[in-house]
Amino acid sequence: MDEFQQAAKTCFRKYTDFTGRAARPEFWWFFLLQLAVYIVASMVHGLVYLVAVLALLLPAIAVGVRRLHDTGKSGWFMLIGLIPLVGLILLYFFAQPSQQGDNAWGSAPTGPAGELAPGQQ
Repeated sequence: MDEFQQAAKTCFRKYTDFTGRAARPEFWWFFLLQLAVYIVASMVHGLVYLVAVLALLLPAIAVGVRRLHDTGKSGWFMLIGLIPLVGLILLYFFAQPSQQGDNAWGSAPTGPAGELAPGQQ
C-alpha cells in the first residue's frame, strides 16, 4: 500500500513534469488510482465524473510521457493514443521493462514506485 501512496504522491507532485522517467510501478499504480476514481465518480454523478477526468488528465499524460521515456521512447508517442485501435500499442509500450542505466531522458528510477533515489533528482 505504501508503494501505491508513493506513486500517487509522485504523479500529483510532478503533474506538469514531462521530463525524466517513470518506472512501471509508478505508472500502473497511478493508472489503478485513476480507474478507481473514475468508477466512483461515475456512480455519483456525470458532472463529478467530468471533473474527475479533467482533474486527472494532465497528471495522466505527464506520467505516460515519463513512462515512455523510461522505455527509451519519445513522449510524442502518446499521440498514437488518438488513433482508434492503433492507440492500443501504447499498452504494449507501457508494459515494457525499463531501460537499464541512463538514457536520453535521465537516470533510471530506483526508489519506491519508481521514484528517483535521493541525489539523482
